[in-house]
Amino acid sequence: MTQSALNRDNLQALADAYGIATEFWHFDGYLAHVEDATLIAVLNTMGVDTSSDAAISAALEEKHNEAWRRVLPSCVVVRDDRSATVAAHVPHGWNIKIDVLLEEGGEFALQQTEDFTPPRVIDGHEIGQASFEIPAGVELGYHKLRARVWFGDDAADTVEAETTLIVAPNRLPAGSLENKRSWGMMAQLYSTRSAQSWGVGDLDDLAEMGSLFGDLGADYLLINPLHAGEPIEPLSPSPYLPVTRRFFNPLYIRPENIREYAYLSGPERSLVTWAAESVKKDSLENKLIDRDSAWKAKREALEVIFNAGRSDARQRKFDAYRVNEGEGLEDFALWCALVENYGGTTFPESLRNANSRGVAMARRTLADRIDFWAWLQWIMDEQLAMAQQTAVDAGMEFGVAHDLAVGVHPYGADVWTMPDAFAAGMGVGAPPDMYNQQGQNWSQPPWRPDVMEELGYAPLRDMVRTVLRHAGALRVDHVMGLFRLWWIPRGFSPDQGTYVRFNHEAMVGVLLLEAHRAGAVVIGEDLGTVEPWVRDYLKERGIWGTSIFWFEKDFDGNPKRAEDYRHDVLVSVDTHDLPPAAGYLAEEHVDLRVRLGLLVEPEEQVRAKARREHESVCARLREYGLISEDPTEREIVEALHVYLTRTPAPLLCVSLVDAVGERRAQNQPGTDQEYPNWRIPLADGTEQVVLVEEMAKNPRLRSLVATFTEALDSR
Repeated sequence: MTQSALNRDNLQALADAYGIATEFWHFDGYLAHVEDATLIAVLNTMGVDTSSDAAISAALEEKHNEAWRRVLPSCVVVRDDRSATVAAHVPHGWNIKIDVLLEEGGEFALQQTEDFTPPRVIDGHEIGQASFEIPAGVELGYHKLRARVWFGDDAADTVEAETTLIVAPNRLPAGSLENKRSWGMMAQLYSTRSAQSWGVGDLDDLAEMGSLFGDLGADYLLINPLHAGEPIEPLSPSPYLPVTRRFFNPLYIRPENIREYAYLSGPERSLVTWAAESVKKDSLENKLIDRDSAWKAKREALEVIFNAGRSDARQRKFDAYRVNEGEGLEDFALWCALVENYGGTTFPESLRNANSRGVAMARRTLADRIDFWAWLQWIMDEQLAMAQQTAVDAGMEFGVAHDLAVGVHPYGADVWTMPDAFAAGMGVGAPPDMYNQQGQNWSQPPWRPDVMEELGYAPLRDMVRTVLRHAGALRVDHVMGLFRLWWIPRGFSPDQGTYVRFNHEAMVGVLLLEAHRAGAVVIGEDLGTVEPWVRDYLKERGIWGTSIFWFEKDFDGNPKRAEDYRHDVLVSVDTHDLPPAAGYLAEEHVDLRVRLGLLVEPEEQVRAKARREHESVCARLREYGLISEDPTEREIVEALHVYLTRTPAPLLCVSLVDAVGERRAQNQPGTDQEYPNWRIPLADGTEQVVLVEEMAKNPRLRSLVATFTEALDSR
């Protein structure tokens, strides 16, 4: 029997049991059916046999019996404000007792409740179901459920089973946003450089901006993801394609701020100075950011500082950091050392992943290099802490707001260290839409929902905890990824993918628990195709949404009236995937798409549409009395930001590129080598570089911030 002859009803039922969508709403408005080949490929990557109808029927029965084969579920996630029921499965007639073992110590027994579910025969054995109530009010945290099972009166002869119990907050509190509005600045850190930067904006520049904008009244500074990139050249320019989302990119270290730099000998300091000279001049020029040169020079300097050694007290701090980060850091540092050793990510078969037979030997032979790569993460942690403290000391309510990318590089550290957690042969992307009619493939392997549950969501927990350690807010890019992702099998086109569902209660629960512990605000990027119930759910859980001026339209296609914006959002004029406001108003996004051949409609039609949009924007701004009859570009840009203050949004954001008059886009979706994505240094409208130390006196920046904050304060 060929794959194409399989019974479709059974195949769809099996796919549905695994959370794989068999149909979805196409952007043209019709219900599209997912191809059988796609369903089969996704099921196969989850280890499901689909070779025949009999195999599919057996797999479906096995899935239905899955919970009955284990005493406790693989993971239980509940909200702290309500009771929940957990079902356990034991041989029919046996006794069972379940205790909660609390994270901070202590335990208590769960009360058994009535359960009239009939027994089920599994492999010839009758299995019964028993239900227990987890009461409301259990303290937040990562606890354990321990089941003791025995037969008859001999309670001493027991079988034990354990699982993870995660108690998450029902809702993140609004805190100060309950009765005040906050504004912040949005910047691409790599592009915001000072005269002391090594060709790329760094954590010292971040601290300086935190101090500056804090003094100007901002409550947060939202930056691009700082996730780690490749340890050796060539480096991927995109901050949204990291090798890991848990650890940070040492490209952002300022070497001179490392404690041990002050104690270098004269010759050692000269080596650092010489390395810096080759790239510091790049920060003064308006040329494309060269990460490879910057990292090569910086890595040479960091090697000098690392090899100079540390005091006993500092070494103890480093050792404590490594112990706290545990196996995750050691595996990541080993991966970096292997990439360095082999000149890339092609390793011998004995080192295919962190579970391979040659790994133990590699840890010994590369111990010194593992120390170095772990040390870089410690230094990043110290400098991130300093940047956050500087921002808070300057009066910021939240300080640094980090950005969490959707996924990771298919040949990166996360996939190497946790191979079973990822769906092999799958890429994450997006279905067709009006802008990308063939869909998109971002080539990022997704987490497997079933394995994540088995792992108690530890990869998500560790990632969010690390990112939030020195932050007051977190933006989650494509927050729908906590609910479902578009999976594309290898060799298939993007429009041949399908959605795969995650346990969003668990994913969001872990996110909220870590945010609660960090005292952080969470913003979900919920642009594009998002089901209405998802926005309601996020609102219910205390996660702020996102509204972008250019995307907010009324039924006639005109800019939405300010008072009609959503209440629970962060609002801004633009995003990193759009040109700055000045460039957008000048139709530079159209010019760019014409040059790159990206238009899907005739040029004149696109330009006419852009002109109409410009006119409708000006008409709306005039309606609110924000611009004159013949406004300048600067007047319109400032009016757009004042318009944001008329919305009910409690979080408002100003793009640094708008504040200085930059026109060039940081990223042009749908391009790779055609456009220098993520390599544009911060400059003004005349293409003169704007340095961090010059921002305080930048007339355009000061004018926009003054106009914006005056309007905000008057509301």
